[in-house]
Amino acid sequence: MLVGLLTTLMSCQTSPESRETTSLEAVTIRAAHSGFVEESFQTEVVNLGLEQLGYNIDTVKELDYSVIYVSLANSDLDYTVIYYNPAHKDFFENAGGSEKLQISGLVIPEGSQGYRIDKKTADQYAITNIAQLKDPELAQLFDSDGDGKANLAGCNIGWSCESMIDHHIQAYELEDTVEQDRGNFTALLANMIARYQEGKPIVFYAYNPHWIFAVLQTDREAVWLEVPFTSLPGEMSNLTAEETTFNGKNLGFPGSKQNIVINKTFAESHPIAKRWFELVQIPLADMDKISLRIKDGENTPEDIRRLAEEWVSENQEQFDGWLAEAKAAVE
Repeated sequence: MLVGLLTTLMSCQTSPESRETTSLEAVTIRAAHSGFVEESFQTEVVNLGLEQLGYNIDTVKELDYSVIYVSLANSDLDYTVIYYNPAHKDFFENAGGSEKLQISGLVIPEGSQGYRIDKKTADQYAITNIAQLKDPELAQLFDSDGDGKANLAGCNIGWSCESMIDHHIQAYELEDTVEQDRGNFTALLANMIARYQEGKPIVFYAYNPHWIFAVLQTDREAVWLEVPFTSLPGEMSNLTAEETTFNGKNLGFPGSKQNIVINKTFAESHPIAKRWFELVQIPLADMDKISLRIKDGENTPEDIRRLAEEWVSENQEQFDGWLAEAKAAVE
């Protein structure tokens, strides 16, 4: 009886790595993303790999960004794909930073972000810089609600780009001539497209990857606006013009990489999942195509799952290689 008790106690004292290699089926992974549908696709791709590695997947939650980071820090979630780097540095630090969270793989490579206007208006009025909208006459070209100010289609309330746009309006002294329209990002862009199709001038914030770049193509239907100088809030205040310049234009925003963030305790206890998070990556061009399909109506949970499965199938050799490397994390 004593031998049996000692055996039981010893079996309970195995390392996290040993527990993982013998009982993956007992591990349920919890994830969340925002209401941005593209993030649900990215999460599905990550979860497809986790499922093939033997994990159970809890129902994915849809939460605000700030809540996701706090939930990760409090061990109420295990991972998320939503770390937009460097835009989410404040969310990360406010939730406890590297003491509680760990930045992992680069699920989406670096893309660009900034202000865009329709090419017709840009050419007609020689508008190349957002600061030119200090001119009331130019700003009124983009006025859609009759108050005399340019209506700049911005971001969801609570998104980091919302605060960056507000900061720019103040830093570039545009308070009297420009206002940010904030709300559902997809709805804001839909309104911009409708206005564009009516032949009216548009000014809007955009980031890549996103379907808007397939609908209003760069240098064909829309152009980037430069900023007079680099100025950003919070953790990004020390960024230089070199870090916000793309293809020779200072767009005023840093390039945005999209990382996975993991609860640090979870990462330490589950090396196979940790290694998987470090490996999985979706190219920008693929994400643009998927984003457009989602925008065109393939946006139900069933659609998103199918799109993820299709992407995995089209990249099966690479996907299988990642799986093999993740499994090797405990060998």
